[in-house]
Amino acid sequence: MSLDALLSDIAACRACAPYLPHAPRPVTRVREETRILIAGQAPGRLVHETGLPFNDPSGVRLRQWMGIDRETFYGRPEIGVAAMAFCFPGTNPKGGDYPPPPRCAATWRARLLEQLPNIELTLLVGSYAQAWALPGRTGKTMTDTIAAWRDFGPNVLPLPHPSWRNTAWLKRNPWFEAEVTPYLRQRIAEILRT
Repeated sequence: MSLDALLSDIAACRACAPYLPHAPRPVTRVREETRILIAGQAPGRLVHETGLPFNDPSGVRLRQWMGIDRETFYGRPEIGVAAMAFCFPGTNPKGGDYPPPPRCAATWRARLLEQLPNIELTLLVGSYAQAWALPGRTGKTMTDTIAAWRDFGPNVLPLPHPSWRNTAWLKRNPWFEAEVTPYLRQRIAEILRT
């Protein structure tokens, strides 16, 4: 199966329809040229409405961390986005969004990654992406996993979610923006230069 055919199947997926408070709208953005894969948790409400990944304040912060602008993020085929779940899971009345339903990653993730042989760097945004991609290798907390970022090699980088909800986490962990962000910017620049 080609990448285009697989992406068409993903776009048509309605497996989670009975469990969502809205119509499914799978959002992913990858191409054969994708070399940097951003693996987040699931689209948020604004992404669901627009169909454009990280088209929200989280995306602004993520692009700042990456050291790129909006035009580069959406215009370069080397940058792709495929979350652990492709549809917005809905808003939890207690705050935040519901977690990504595991059935999405179980159904699509391995098949999609097989079609993306040029990935040089995967950004694991949030604990759900980290747990899926690093089974048995994550720390007791997301902070532990991110603090061990050097242990995962040059092709994988765990990140916190860039949501405004994590502003307090960033203040408590200034090492992230002092150590991880410069490394991330350097890796992104190297990949986009070649």
